[in-house]
Amino acid sequence: MDEIAVSTVVYLPPEEVYEFLVDFPRYANYSKHLTDVRQFGDGTPGTRYHLQFAWWKLTYTAESRVTDVDPPNRIDWTVTKDIHATGHWRIEELDDVPDDAPSDAETASRVFFEVEYDTQTVSAGDIDLPRFVSLGWVVDKVRPVLQKEAERIVERIVADLEGRPRRVELTVHR
Repeated sequence: MDEIAVSTVVYLPPEEVYEFLVDFPRYANYSKHLTDVRQFGDGTPGTRYHLQFAWWKLTYTAESRVTDVDPPNRIDWTVTKDIHATGHWRIEELDDVPDDAPSDAETASRVFFEVEYDTQTVSAGDIDLPRFVSLGWVVDKVRPVLQKEAERIVERIVADLEGRPRRVELTVHR
């Protein structure tokens, strides 16, 4: 299994962060490669999403489902088509506001985006590959793209959550 795990501090209480994150269709606004999101449900367990991705010469629609929620702490999901992948958003309130926080910050939360996926569960027939392109080549090229995309999404969400852009320090967990 491969893993992507990034986190950052947001200067809001967990409840506000959770309400923002549970509105999944807006994620297409933050992602370079996620071009469309269709939602079937209200964001609670059982809600399904079709996520249209485009990268290089490939397009792909992933299908996922919310498996569990624990407001305001966690949103769990799984991919239900073509690849074994699970993930979650996790929100932890910090006891103290960090020293380098904006002067008007009254509270802080650490927000984690974590995904585990197994590239061995994808077969060449699951993805429409260009002629003479191997699935192994695509998998090797996609790994760093996925990491960068996770970082980009977290950075953009923080700017929207707090209502102003700022330099966001991301922690990449290995």
